[in-house]
Amino acid sequence: MDQNEIALEAEVSRKVMAGRLAVGLVQGLLLYWLWSAARDGAWPATVPMVMGPLVALLLILPVLLISSLGHMAPRQAAAWLATALAVLLALSLHDAWRGMNAQPLLSNWDNRPNYAPSVLLVVFSVVFFFIAQALVLAGVQEKRRIAGYNAYFETAWKLAIQLLFSAFFVGALFFVLLLGSQLFMLVKLNFLRDLLRESWFNVPVICTAFSCAMHITDVRPSIVRGIRTLLLVLMSWILPVAVVLVTGFLCTLPFTGLAALWETRHATSVLLGAAAVLLVLINAAFQNGEALVALPLRVAARTAAILILPVTAVGIYALGLRVAQYGWTSDRVIAAACLLVALFYAIGYVWAAYQYDTWLKPVSTVNVWAAFLVLAVLLALFTPIADPAGIGVNSQMARLDKGKTAAADFDFRYLRFEGGRYGQEALEELKQRTTGPDAALLQREATAALAMALKDRWMLPKKFTAPASVAANLSVWPADAQLPASFLAQEWELTQDDEKPACLTRKEGKCDAILLDADGDDKQEVLLLEKDRALAGYLYAERSAGKWAVAATLSYLDTSCAPLMEKLRKGEFSLVAPRFKELEVGGRRVRLEDMRSPKAECSRAK
Repeated sequence: MDQNEIALEAEVSRKVMAGRLAVGLVQGLLLYWLWSAARDGAWPATVPMVMGPLVALLLILPVLLISSLGHMAPRQAAAWLATALAVLLALSLHDAWRGMNAQPLLSNWDNRPNYAPSVLLVVFSVVFFFIAQALVLAGVQEKRRIAGYNAYFETAWKLAIQLLFSAFFVGALFFVLLLGSQLFMLVKLNFLRDLLRESWFNVPVICTAFSCAMHITDVRPSIVRGIRTLLLVLMSWILPVAVVLVTGFLCTLPFTGLAALWETRHATSVLLGAAAVLLVLINAAFQNGEALVALPLRVAARTAAILILPVTAVGIYALGLRVAQYGWTSDRVIAAACLLVALFYAIGYVWAAYQYDTWLKPVSTVNVWAAFLVLAVLLALFTPIADPAGIGVNSQMARLDKGKTAAADFDFRYLRFEGGRYGQEALEELKQRTTGPDAALLQREATAALAMALKDRWMLPKKFTAPASVAANLSVWPADAQLPASFLAQEWELTQDDEKPACLTRKEGKCDAILLDADGDDKQEVLLLEKDRALAGYLYAERSAGKWAVAATLSYLDTSCAPLMEKLRKGEFSLVAPRFKELEVGGRRVRLEDMRSPKAECSRAK
């Protein structure tokens, strides 16, 4: 290579670097714009069909462009990115349409419209486009649609290490920046600490630093190749250990039986994980099929190739039992898709293991076709072809209609938080159902589920009592008093109070109900004091249309103090004005606690 060629190559490299840094900076600025819109509730965050696709596109597409620069001709890069754009738009638009607002990428606890793609879409899109990018780059390198296995091996591992070390570079950069901020704070300078708290600074810096690291790892292929070789060699020597453990597990099954396995309720995911580990370790030893491999590793790899099939078969059986017992859910559909891919690998690897004279050479063919299968499966899962949410909701509703699931045991929360649009439509249908022996129960529970906020997703479900049983949970005082009929008739499961006493929501809850006119408006309020919780009191007042809601909470009263509770029950109390008036600050009242009040009887006894 003469001096002119070297200079030309250096000039091209500088242009590629400038292009990659520019892409990273623009990506960071646009992502900050979306972040600020989501934070402020401004457009496009208010339109899920716009915001979701924009977030997905800005997370994935710039990385594909950065990876393609310098390796594809402009026309090839444009064609590939246009294809990726169309696919990503289709996936993200469907994701926004089906309304997977239960688990958005940017958490939203205010019950606003979903403004970000789901976590599942982002995770599986990364997997999808990682595989697709490796296939495309290898094909461009060899100038054919289906490249040789060595090109796929080199390209995929280089891309994986680039992404890994780029993420590490960003983390290391911010560690140094944080260290610098602490150093400046030692001399009372807080500017760097304040800067690191600003998203307008952090988001563009992260994207630009990531693109810079992608370029550095791209122009130093020897370093990447050395890291890859060391990593694969180390991983390959873990393979014998994994083979011994998996073999031991399979050998114990005839003696322990499968019952204990199913009781874990996560057997399928563990078995899929074991199969994935075996696949990765086999390929770490196999590499591109041309590396010299020690005899123990060759034996372990061939054994592991056979073990994947029984592990996958047990996983399929475990999933089949769960589906037969409880029907399909989103998680089980995704698990079934993973098992389909695992079964393809398992059959192919068993075939490769029995080719004794080729040192697992057919593995290369299996891996290539498995990559295309993964792409097809992911496309099906994130389009209406095999949408997990749709399949899960249809399965659960079919079990309910056929009587396989009792109405009292039906999981309404699944429809609300994991069924997306399909679940919402199913709940609306149950809410309107008027026929059947359980129509009233289905209507009530569906209405309650639809009223749940997103923040209720992680709260334990509560079993609500029927209105008629509320009276049985309450001890009314004075003894000759009667609770208002509207209070007893209220559907407490639909009341939107953040916290309700257990006596209104669970059969085992018990309360003292003290009738009094707390605000002097000649209307009775109901003070509920939970019997099994100290310092838990709620004053309910009647609002418009006969609806009751919490007007105040009781503080500094130990409901476990028997003398005090006995006086309350007997009516030996009075309503008095506070010693100090309240402060009103910015429209909010702040109470001054009287520290000179006499101590309660229980406090004096202590």
